[in-house]
Amino acid sequence: MASRLLHRLRHALASDGPGEAAAAGPEAEQFPESSELEDDDAEGLSSRLSGTLSFTSAEDDDDDEDDEDDEEAGPDSLPPRDAASGEDAERSPPPDGQRGSQLLARQLQDFWKKSRNTLVPQRLLFEVTSANVVKDPPSKYVLYTLAVMGPGPPDRQPAQISRRYSDFERLHRNLQRQFRGPMAAIAFPRKRLRRNFTAETIARRSRAFEQFLSHLQAVPELRHAPDLQDFFLLPELRRAQSLTCTGLYREALALWANAWQLQAQLGTHSGPDRPLLTLAGLAVCHQELEDPGEARACCEKALQLLGDKRLHPFLAPFLEAHIRLSWRLGLDKRQSEAQLQALQEAGLTPTPPPSLKELLIKEVLD
Repeated sequence: MASRLLHRLRHALASDGPGEAAAAGPEAEQFPESSELEDDDAEGLSSRLSGTLSFTSAEDDDDDEDDEDDEEAGPDSLPPRDAASGEDAERSPPPDGQRGSQLLARQLQDFWKKSRNTLVPQRLLFEVTSANVVKDPPSKYVLYTLAVMGPGPPDRQPAQISRRYSDFERLHRNLQRQFRGPMAAIAFPRKRLRRNFTAETIARRSRAFEQFLSHLQAVPELRHAPDLQDFFLLPELRRAQSLTCTGLYREALALWANAWQLQAQLGTHSGPDRPLLTLAGLAVCHQELEDPGEARACCEKALQLLGDKRLHPFLAPFLEAHIRLSWRLGLDKRQSEAQLQALQEAGLTPTPPPSLKELLIKEVLD
């Protein structure tokens, strides 16, 4: 154990930049992987299992190989740490050859403390509220539902996302490829060959995923990464778009509202059109569900975001919807009519302009 720690520390301390960290090799990258959940945290595991987590299936370990998220352990797997040997080493005085390793261990702790000093205060909190085993033959996986809570009024409802291990692993892999330096200090739960569906494994991974997202949000360079924004938003927007196109407006409305809440909690957007697309989905669903007041309010929010962007493809559809909804509610529509007429006279939009529903159907989310 001491020799392994010494080897990793030499690589960590010798790396002054992202390029040198990349040259440290697979062994250096494995250090954060081992912190899935320390043994000291196991005491609170039972309270967590009986508290915020709910498990809908308890399967035998023989079925663990069916999890497509964890088909093979891969190079990131580490053998479990021998807790007994660690305790014995603490009790007995170390030989002279091990004193250098203990000194380097203290230096390693200082190294991680210094790295934490470069982080900004957390803006978001993440909590796994449920973890359900899903059987989708021929595969089986665990679906983790997380509540995303940000600063704001205490009565604000948290947004929610549901992701599986492979989604987290893909995010981790993409960020490692783009931000090797900042990602060197970010821990991620390693893959396992067996026991993927036990309550203990699911609880450990739940805690690890919470810490993983919290650490990403604490680093400005990672917090604004497009891949992290896509991780939170793209699945919700795609499902909402699909349900809207098939006419399931009530189900789609809940997803559009959750996507809007997510964007408000995150505070940043990986694409300028995603808030507008979300407002378009909300307006269409409210209108189809006979709630013109809410639909008009969504159009007004979108027009405020658009401002004077006359060339934006969303502008004319939102103006057309705002005019029609204002007429239905008996409200003033003259400003929107004048703005739409000016666009048509300038040849910037066809007559009549495409509707918001047509815009949603044609929009490609990537």
